[in-house]
Amino acid sequence: MPVAKIIILNWNGADHLRRFLPSVVAAAPAGVEVIVADNGSTDDSLAALAAGFPSVTVLRMDRNYGFAGGYNRALEYIEADYYLLLNSDVETPEGWLAPILDCLDRNPDVAVAAPKLISCANRTEFEYAGAAGGFIDYLGYPFCRGRILRCVEKDRGQYDDERDVFWVSGAAFCCRADVFRALGGFDGDFFAHMEEIDLCWRMQLAGYRVRIVPRSRVYHLGGGTLQTDSPAKVFYNHRNNLAMLYKCASPAQRLCVAVARPALDLLAALSYLMQGRRDNFRAVFRAWRDFIRWHGALARKRREIRANRKGSAAENIYRGSVVLRYLFGRWTFGGVMR
Repeated sequence: MPVAKIIILNWNGADHLRRFLPSVVAAAPAGVEVIVADNGSTDDSLAALAAGFPSVTVLRMDRNYGFAGGYNRALEYIEADYYLLLNSDVETPEGWLAPILDCLDRNPDVAVAAPKLISCANRTEFEYAGAAGGFIDYLGYPFCRGRILRCVEKDRGQYDDERDVFWVSGAAFCCRADVFRALGGFDGDFFAHMEEIDLCWRMQLAGYRVRIVPRSRVYHLGGGTLQTDSPAKVFYNHRNNLAMLYKCASPAQRLCVAVARPALDLLAALSYLMQGRRDNFRAVFRAWRDFIRWHGALARKRREIRANRKGSAAENIYRGSVVLRYLFGRWTFGGVMR
């Protein structure tokens, strides 16, 4: 039988561990080890783990390497066939894991499978970070089955079909360890945000599939590390999205992005400025500055990705603008794609 291990990356999340880790431990099937990889926390996370969770394995790192670097470093020390990556603010009900493992067992070409994400705060709604599986539009803007831009849908079972998607959220990211290692894991230069979308894209270009399994559901609080629209989040999302497109997009898509995105990102920056959010305004320009500085390294990564390409993700990229569709009243996934 394949060996599966649950790994939770933690950074100063003692309160989340006390609240959510009991459900993860209780729902973990026999033989599935639960590991907390601590990213150099300075709060009482380690004390909370020692006092309340003796069955949980703790892997300590010397400092905060971010989501991408933290997982990459931690997984170097963990032997398994399946890595089940969970955020520290995810509640797992009994039986959540069986459909995920069944999907991976039945489909050797599926590199990553994920549960449906439901809001922990409002359990009738999808959770913003991943809902029922994600896609991107031609300009690189992510959206989900159940969330278009900031419009989150109620979960009425409308997206309960298991299917291939473009990306799944890093909040609950269940992948084949050998594929993760072969592709170099998450891009450590990203630090945080967009790294799971980038890896899902690279997995598809390598000939694998990404799958959402709504028979499994978990509850995600979200916003535990960086609040929505914080300057840091704006910076990472803009910079890493541009870097991902540079590395992975087809020549035609890259050309379209090169023409349209500078103007759109300038509009986003000006919108922040008009709202009096000068830190966010500056974050957009810092993102472009770093992206331009990265060009040499990104070009090398792109050549490697293209040289090893065995598949395509084109069928899961919306060949239009989700922003324009949203502005014209298409606020649900069904109003954009089928």
